[in-house]
Parts: sequence; C-alpha cells; structure tokens
Amino acid sequence: MNQTADNLPKGPRKRLLELSQERGASLKSLSEMLDRNPSYLQQFITKGSPKKLEEQDRRTLARFFGVAEVELGAVKDNSYIDAVSKPSRDDWVEVPRLDIGASAGPGALPSGEAVFDAFRFSRRWLAEQGFEGAQLSAITVEGDSMEPLLNDGDEILVDRAPHPFRDGVHVVRMGDTLMVKRVASAGSGRLALLSQNLAYPPVSVETEDVEIIGRVVWKGGRI
Repeated sequence: MNQTADNLPKGPRKRLLELSQERGASLKSLSEMLDRNPSYLQQFITKGSPKKLEEQDRRTLARFFGVAEVELGAVKDNSYIDAVSKPSRDDWVEVPRLDIGASAGPGALPSGEAVFDAFRFSRRWLAEQGFEGAQLSAITVEGDSMEPLLNDGDEILVDRAPHPFRDGVHVVRMGDTLMVKRVASAGSGRLALLSQNLAYPPVSVETEDVEIIGRVVWKGGRI
C-alpha cells in the first residue's frame, strides 16, 4: 500500500512526504540527490529510521523545496530560512513544462512545444547540481522502454544547451518522432539508441539521421 500524508501524524515525516508529492519528486530521487541509499527517505517516512534527518540532508532538502528547516525537524534557531534572508524572486528559476512527450516506447509524434506550466527551482540548488547555465525544459516520458530508470508519466528535465556529445540519456528526434533513449557512440558515424528495458532491442542509426535535442539531467514522478 502506498504511504500517504493523511495517515501520518504531524511532523517532519508527514511534511516531507507532502512536499515530495506537491513537487512530483520521488523519495528515491530525493534520496539519490542526498547521495543516500535509494530507500533512505522511504524508510525515514514509513518506519522512522533514522529518527531524524542528518543536518546536511535536512538543509539540502529545505533548499530544494524552498522551506524552513524547522518544517523538516530542525530547532528554530537552525532553520534554513531563519538563518539567511528570505529568498527573493531573483533566487528562483522557472523551468517551462512543455506540452509534448518523449516516447520511451516505439516513438511519438510531438504535437507541439507549447508551454503550459512551469516548475520553480532554487537558483542556488541548480548551481549546486551543476545546472548553472543550463537551458532546461520539462517534458513527459511516454511508454515503458526506459523502465526502471524512467517510467511512463515521469517528467524529465532536459538540458538543451549546446555541449560536446557524450554517451548518456538524451531526448532525440528522428524525423518527426521524439524519443528518450540512452545514446552511445557506435563508431563509423553511427549511434546506438539503447533502451533500459531489455524487451526492446538496441537500434543502430546513422549519426546524421538523429537530432539530439538535449541531455536528460533530472527526473520526477509518482511513487
């Protein structure tokens, strides 16, 4: 049974679950952001282990969500918001959510690139993650070929800033088809489009037939 905030008593565990659900960030991805075991925050919320968050973990999460540390269990004097000036509008970056999907299946025809909403991220947190100068936009994953890394319905941040190519998870376009795949150099002017789900075989294509839209640098989704 999935844990919900409603059946938790008031306190840091309930507040953390509420924040993760509001932002659409999985507990697994948040744990990995902290360089912790993927089940770290799940264990904290559901079993109370550890009993309280480590100071550095709490501070990182408070910065990510833009809340006071006291909401996540700190004593008031250690509150992130109390310890520094309240963030101004310039301290935030709005990342557009585009009304398109990138297929993690056979391929999808994008209907357009209209902006319908935005995610709001701390400028400082983006810099700490190495995303300073990135040209970020958010799109939705469609299909199952990238499971378990990316699931159907996950939203991913794509850095569209020009960079020298290196192997990794990218959003690519072939003709009118938009896909998210692990892309690797195959030599002799070819690229391999690889799925995480082994039910989907690798696809080898000519480099000139593929447009690399951007590198996938973050994901968020329901647990």
